Amino acid sequence: MEASKGTLPLNICHVQKLLVIINRLHILLHSTALGFLFYYRVCFLFQDPETRGSHLLPWLLVFASEIILSFIWILGQAFRWRPVSRSVFPERLPEDDKLPCVDVFICTADPIKEPTLEVMNTVLSAMALDYPPEKLHVYLSDDGGSPITLHGVRESWKFARLWLPFCTRYRIKNRCPKAYFSASENDDSDFARSSVYMADKQEIKKKYEAFKEEINTYREEKAFGPGITVRDHPSIIEVMQENIIDDVDGVKLPLLVYVSREKMPSHPHHFKAGALNVLLRTSAVMSNSPYILVLDCDMFCNDPTSARYAMCFHLDPKISSSLAFVQFPQKFHNISKNDIYDSQLRSIFTLQWRGMDGLKGPVMSGTGFYIKRVSLCGNLKSKGTDLLQLKEYFGSSNEFIKSLNQNYTSDLASGRNSLLEEPHLLASCKYEIGTKWGQEVGFLYDSVVEDYLTGFILHCNGWTSVFCEPSRPQFLGTATTNLNDVLIQGTRWYCGLFENGINRYCALIYGISRMPLLQRLCYAELTYFPLYCLPLWCFATIPQLCLLNGIPLYPKVSDPFFIIFLFIFLSALLKHSQEVILTGGTLRKWVNEQRIWMMKSITCHLYGCLDATLKKVGIREASFLPTNKAEDDEQTLLYQMDKYDFRASNVFIVPMLALLTINISCFVGGIYRVILVGDWDKMFIQLFIAIFVITVNYPIIEGLVIRKDKGRVSQLVAIHVILATLILLAFCKLLGNA
Repeated sequence: MEASKGTLPLNICHVQKLLVIINRLHILLHSTALGFLFYYRVCFLFQDPETRGSHLLPWLLVFASEIILSFIWILGQAFRWRPVSRSVFPERLPEDDKLPCVDVFICTADPIKEPTLEVMNTVLSAMALDYPPEKLHVYLSDDGGSPITLHGVRESWKFARLWLPFCTRYRIKNRCPKAYFSASENDDSDFARSSVYMADKQEIKKKYEAFKEEINTYREEKAFGPGITVRDHPSIIEVMQENIIDDVDGVKLPLLVYVSREKMPSHPHHFKAGALNVLLRTSAVMSNSPYILVLDCDMFCNDPTSARYAMCFHLDPKISSSLAFVQFPQKFHNISKNDIYDSQLRSIFTLQWRGMDGLKGPVMSGTGFYIKRVSLCGNLKSKGTDLLQLKEYFGSSNEFIKSLNQNYTSDLASGRNSLLEEPHLLASCKYEIGTKWGQEVGFLYDSVVEDYLTGFILHCNGWTSVFCEPSRPQFLGTATTNLNDVLIQGTRWYCGLFENGINRYCALIYGISRMPLLQRLCYAELTYFPLYCLPLWCFATIPQLCLLNGIPLYPKVSDPFFIIFLFIFLSALLKHSQEVILTGGTLRKWVNEQRIWMMKSITCHLYGCLDATLKKVGIREASFLPTNKAEDDEQTLLYQMDKYDFRASNVFIVPMLALLTINISCFVGGIYRVILVGDWDKMFIQLFIAIFVITVNYPIIEGLVIRKDKGRVSQLVAIHVILATLILLAFCKLLGNA
């Protein structure tokens, strides 16, 4: 029986053949239509100047926008070339004593924006993974150095001694306490009629309520100590396992370690990447597990089997030698039915990552991935065994350099070294000076989106990755559910992505000899996606202003080329709707994705590109603000009602109002002009574009005119923006007549 078990595959990859045929047929038809569009535009440029008139500039702007859209579309087709899905068989894994060890890295930075109780729930869910506890080690990085977080870890250790045996005894699937006790239907069907289970459940619930009360009370009473700030504090490392006295029900607890690295204002700290590298070093001399799970502090383990699923790939002899990481999708527990902000990131995890999985594997996505430790250590073979050369790369710690041999284990994990001198050295802010950390070793520093860049370099170095999406979400996080946070988060992401498109790591140049063409196109599409801001701003203004002034930019309805423009428009919309519906979405979800895409394109895409460009020329420095995960009942209610919360920064609201005002005004003026002149035929497309923009942005009209709740558009801001826009339109009209 064991022999047959050893010969069965741990995973199977399925190419989605029907989808491949549909995608490639669409690519052929759509690209052919784009070829005719370019032919139409180029022919116009070669017309006699007297024939084409004096309106060359708007034509060139529209043509340039069409080129940018086509460029991004072509890059995006690499995702659709060979989508795959995977089946895994964790029951075929070897026995527990033969499984490799796993370290879990959890990062937090701000106990206000990332509430301590939520972070501790993530810690507890990680400790409760269905994996041999002696082979599981959980590290929490507290970049804020907050005593509130440290106290929370201590209390979590006490509660875990009750919670983990309860989960093991009753085979609980949802091992995040908050999610387990707040779920309308708990996964207790096997013991639902057991009076013993119900009594234990009530008892553990009381203990959890006391645990909550202790953390919340301490949070209200305590703050930072004297001289301690987020950017200036010494290193603190505390091993919780030292205090263990006995095991409940014979259930052992995993190692739990609190790590707060040293930070000084005079030394760069490199945000999350820097925190992860400190965990990478300190864990190497404490537990030194060959595999690492990285989690955001709000991304709790929704299913305890993720480590076993990941090992179905990492232990597969056919792929394990080159496999760097197994990426699970990011899913969220607080998503509304229609997800008006597209917080679920549907297209990324149901389309793009599956498509990349059919190539060399998906992008590293910041959280929910199991990575091989050795893949983060650069090319060890080329460094040999010369101690001085190794110290140039990894720093002065002899203990860390010993850990590069995967057979090395340390006594620090057992708490025998109570001073933890070596981890403190590795967590000091000066340790990385003169080394290759963040450049060739560990998580890379050259971008705010350290996950993207690190994954890109891993793929360039010959490593691969896989995408694993079991039917039950393995991890669930807290999504942003208000417009302001969505756009702030988007600005940070798109800035980080675009800066990778304009620096030396540009996928179209850097990866030419390092990875296949289609994989490079996927990475390039992610970096140039923010460029949607340019054509969106153009298409939301230029055709409308030309409509107001009677300047045609598109073929007449009676012209054969009208069919080409109509086909391209319908082809793009229908393909998007097909992908939404095939991945479990609805037509309402499709409309919402169109809306938030347009909102993001004219705001955070634009600001992200500007921010990245300013950093490139040295005008601005990199910045990183954690997304606010604190719950707001009023905002949550609006989100669940599918109402946009327009209490956002004016830098986001003003562009939306201005473009909507332009489109409504030009549509009304265009209709009046068309009725008088009678040129419906040549102005139809421009009228339709204005209608389309107005329709897609209907929620802004609703928030301005109809809604009376607190999430409506500010009337004062709206009046100023509308008046200023109308004055600008009148000025443009005068210039057009002149």
